[in-house]
Amino acid sequence: MSTRKWGIMLIGLVLALTILGYFYTPYDPDATSIVERFSSPGRQHLLGTDHFGRDVLSRILVGGRISLLIGVSAVALGSALGICLGLVAGFRGGVWEETLMRLSTALQAFPSILLALLLATIWEPGVQVVLWSITIGNIPNFLRLTRSQVLSIKARPYVEAARALGAGDLRIMLRHVIPNLADALVVQFTVSLAGAILVEASLSYLGVGIQPPAPSWGRMLREAQSYASLAPWVVLAPGLFIAVTVIGFNLLGDGWIFRREDVLRGE
Repeated sequence: MSTRKWGIMLIGLVLALTILGYFYTPYDPDATSIVERFSSPGRQHLLGTDHFGRDVLSRILVGGRISLLIGVSAVALGSALGICLGLVAGFRGGVWEETLMRLSTALQAFPSILLALLLATIWEPGVQVVLWSITIGNIPNFLRLTRSQVLSIKARPYVEAARALGAGDLRIMLRHVIPNLADALVVQFTVSLAGAILVEASLSYLGVGIQPPAPSWGRMLREAQSYASLAPWVVLAPGLFIAVTVIGFNLLGDGWIFRREDVLRGE
């Protein structure tokens, strides 16, 4: 099985379970039962229960919805802003390019986690902090990638021919530049999604991300760390889902590169 198919399969599995969490969970993810606390995985609780007796599988399904929604929303917003700024920098050049590249360098000096800690002093820890820290952290990556691709595509003969025939910047951008950016941007998007899942998990683990009682995979790891030796399943379950999601997005991005190379070779 190809790398791309493995990625699609893993992400498809995670998305299917996440969608299932919208309509059905075995138990109320917030319902506590002291009598059933630390129940081991079995027929009644497939992934066991945590220190409050909450069903781990139910919280995994709901937590995946929160983690993926924040990750996808933040990367989508960051990529949209980065692509627009990259197009401006690549096409306009001059002062625009210099200003935007300096802005990109300044933003890259603040990793998403450090930026989130800064934002947490302005806002209350929660969804806003995670969303904006991931969004801002992704802008420089897409800005620099888009700019470099635009500079490369602008120098190609078919673009020069279109300009010689009287095509304006907007027409060249829509007809020739943006379609040729797609493959590079798809790969960057999948890689950024994997990074966003890790950042969200890290921020929730540090306590500046998703706040209780709302579950997220990172929040579940934070709550379970004190009980890892007593009930290892409360750590293994969210950790496994984070790992599968990140690996799936990375495989999907790698598979897209390999597929593109095969197409160019005519295979």
